[in-house]
Amino acid sequence: MEAKRIGFIGLGAMGAPMARNLLRKGFSVRGCDLSAQARAAFAAAGGEAVPDPEAAARDADFLLIAVATAEQVRAVLDAALSSLPPKAVVVLHATVAPSFARALGAELDRSGHLFLDAPISGGRAKAEAGELVIMASGAETAFTAAKPLLDAMASKIYYLGSEPGIASTVKMINQHLAGVHIAAACEAMALGVRAGADPDVLFEVISESAGSSWMFRNRVPHILARDFTPLSAVEIFVKDLGIVLDAGRALRFPLPLAAAAHQQFLAAAAAGFGREDDSAVVKVYERLAGIEVKGRTPG
Repeated sequence: MEAKRIGFIGLGAMGAPMARNLLRKGFSVRGCDLSAQARAAFAAAGGEAVPDPEAAARDADFLLIAVATAEQVRAVLDAALSSLPPKAVVVLHATVAPSFARALGAELDRSGHLFLDAPISGGRAKAEAGELVIMASGAETAFTAAKPLLDAMASKIYYLGSEPGIASTVKMINQHLAGVHIAAACEAMALGVRAGADPDVLFEVISESAGSSWMFRNRVPHILARDFTPLSAVEIFVKDLGIVLDAGRALRFPLPLAAAAHQQFLAAAAAGFGREDDSAVVKVYERLAGIEVKGRTPG
């Protein structure tokens, strides 16, 4: 079978390990990122690093896009489409509004390209391990063609239907829950410390109790270690919960919990924590209550 040529745009916290897993599975990958450091790291891993989206798309059978925002997706495609061959498959891994994914699918259909709406979930650790969850929707021909690539990056792949936007709808609901759970975890830990609970004990007990969640178990250790290195930044949830709220307004559907969580992420961003890990929402509560949620120093 003829080797497939892959252009990969966005070599950040999620995109870089995804692209490396494609390399490990024997795919030929041409990677692009605004960061020269990210491009150099990708080249060191055995990929071909290129400086712009146009070069990444040239002669590609697949163009995978793992950037942060719809605006970035738009800029990438404005640069790349002129050099992307007809019938190439564009696979969008970014979290975008379902309406954006639907409109993009129609645009790519008119330009003679295939499109797969394919947002991801699992965080950087799962991306490194090739164990992401991928939600995909789009023409069955696009999904079938892209499936070997998705298998290289994910342990669970859900094909949700032939219409772009379905997968982004499911990802939107995931982000609704994730954002609310992170904000709730931060609020709960800060309340416990303000009330005099030992934060390490609190984390251990709640992790084994009915009030726990995946986000609680995953994010609270960042807080206890005071390590806010961004695995997923506060600004991501300002964006993603904004997508949720926009959908609610369009559907005339009330979203009081999403709105409350969104305000806390906005407060964290306004306080200067926007580029820190999303668990930095706890700092909003810490400032208000005059506390610090900090675990015991190991050793």
